[in-house]
Amino acid sequence: MKYMNEDVVIKKAVEVLIKELGPVEAIRFINMPRKKRMESVKRHREWQKTLSKQQFFDKVFAG
Repeated sequence: MKYMNEDVVIKKAVEVLIKELGPVEAIRFINMPRKKRMESVKRHREWQKTLSKQQFFDKVFAG
């Protein structure tokens, strides 16, 4: 399978957004802040706090 050129993908995606949402909502969608990225980073950091360095090394380097 061949991928489309990135410029073509972007152009088609914007056309579909405008067709389905209208120009105002399409621009609003494009400009929405990416909150999930920050949430996933926070969630990962919280998970890291529960890790035991020694247990981690024991698992990784167990022969």
